[in-house]
Amino acid sequence: MDAPFLKMHGCGNDFVVLDSRARPLGITPSRAAAIAHRRTGIGCDQVIILETPPAHADVFMRIRNPDGSEAGACGNASRCVAALLAAESGRHRFTIRTISGDLPAETHPDGSVTIDMGQPRLDWQSIPLAREADTLHLDLSEGPVSDPAACSMGNPHASFFVPDLAALAAEQIGPLLEHAAMFPDRANIGFVHVLAPDHLRLRVWERGAGLTLGCGSGACAALVNAARRGLTGRRATVQLDGGTLVIAWRDDNHVLMTGPAVTVFRGSIDLAALPA
Repeated sequence: MDAPFLKMHGCGNDFVVLDSRARPLGITPSRAAAIAHRRTGIGCDQVIILETPPAHADVFMRIRNPDGSEAGACGNASRCVAALLAAESGRHRFTIRTISGDLPAETHPDGSVTIDMGQPRLDWQSIPLAREADTLHLDLSEGPVSDPAACSMGNPHASFFVPDLAALAAEQIGPLLEHAAMFPDRANIGFVHVLAPDHLRLRVWERGAGLTLGCGSGACAALVNAARRGLTGRRATVQLDGGTLVIAWRDDNHVLMTGPAVTVFRGSIDLAALPA
């Protein structure tokens, strides 16, 4: 069964987008992992499946990591989906539903997209953590990094504030921290260098995906945790390996993320040839 797909990215965080709104495609965890494989599949950080919209939403977005596991939210993918919906409909405002809730989206004339990522969850049960803890200062360390702040932006995030990203072996300590006993559902690990009160440099080790060029929810978490620590204000430019996002933590507690959405190419894939 051939299925058309789009290869898209936001700040280098790349996706294979499949549309199952007209017919079910049967994208199992095994098939998603096969599609995401960078040598034997198409290759991506996440597989995005568009599903029939439920009530009061324009689409349901399902997110599969390269290991087949399901992610709760992805800001970069949400921008890409909003751009697709805008091209289909000519409209500019949408509601994208995920397993973690609704993400309102707005496209802009310059091609950028703003996603309302909702309110950060700051209590230990909602992140979740394995035990009660101060989410502003977790008792967690690995090698040269320690004392992260944690929050959930639809996915669990831990932000480590560091003086020098270039000297940090993120690909080595990231997987150890992702699987730390503190995180029963694993966690996305952000390494944050505060360049100015309105400028952050960020690298993210994503659970189930590894070191990525961009992580939208991770950028939101970095700004929220930096502001909570008094290191920044509530609005900042976040510079990732693959591009730049603007994050604003509004007074109503909602976090807005603005950035690009890019279509790279179109193709089709024989799903029947993939493992079920």
